Amino acid sequence: MEDGSIQGRMAPNVGSMLKIKNEYFRVVLAESLCTFIMMVFGLGTVAQVVTGDGYFGEYLSINIGFGLAVAMGVHVGGKVSGAHMNGAVSFTMCVFGRLRWKMLPLYIFAQFLGSFLAAGTIFSLYYDAINHYCGGNLTVTGPKATAGIFATYPAPYISVYTGFFDQVAGTGLLLLCLMALSDQKNQPLVSGSEAVGVGLLVMLIGVSMGSNSGYAINPTRDLGPRLFTLMAGWGTEVFRAGNGWWWVPLVAPFIGGVLGALIYKALVELHHPDLKSITTRPAEDPECIPLDKCKNGSIEIPV
Repeated sequence: MEDGSIQGRMAPNVGSMLKIKNEYFRVVLAESLCTFIMMVFGLGTVAQVVTGDGYFGEYLSINIGFGLAVAMGVHVGGKVSGAHMNGAVSFTMCVFGRLRWKMLPLYIFAQFLGSFLAAGTIFSLYYDAINHYCGGNLTVTGPKATAGIFATYPAPYISVYTGFFDQVAGTGLLLLCLMALSDQKNQPLVSGSEAVGVGLLVMLIGVSMGSNSGYAINPTRDLGPRLFTLMAGWGTEVFRAGNGWWWVPLVAPFIGGVLGALIYKALVELHHPDLKSITTRPAEDPECIPLDKCKNGSIEIPV
């Protein structure tokens, strides 16, 4: 009894000593981990499809895999960091006042770190499979290219201009829909369903806009694994391929994210009736029923 009571008193003390209370450290740890989870499952799906030569999945598998990977990432870090897992999302949240600017470098660093470590993990797990598939010749382009497992590259028929528009449009639709899903005066996600909703959104973008250049729509998701492949044996070709494609998924998503959020805000969010005017409507007016149930405010949906 004495030993049991002593252990019972010691356990909370040990937990308190290990607990990190600093907001910045908590955000970095959570954002790194949820990004890592998203990328491990996502890149793992691509690796399985590519090295399996069609026997262990196809293009749809990648879309489903990344959608579910995003959902799992939201569950891991959603209540701590918001689980952005995307530099364009974090930047857009800062532009619209939903995230403090001083937090942006921390989010970018955490997302880059999680993506880089995920690329290293998948490379280790699939090292034998990759070498078996390509015969030990790590190439960026060609019939046995494997660099596309980790970073995105344009289809041979896509110009840089088309690819840039592709990334702007894809990221714009992502942020536009995220703004809608978090809009408490419109038709927001039901509490607890955020992970599923955001995962389905990413999968939808993949199945509708993914064939041009792999729908990176995420600068930190693309740059971290690309730098890893540079160091792991693919060489500088990872930055030369596709007419120097690497800068497109790095720059275009930031522009697309802000434009998408701005379009939703300008065309929908700014024009919501004021809550006070809503309450003065006649009770029999059916339009006031769902609006009366809305909370005045907004939440940040993780992605």
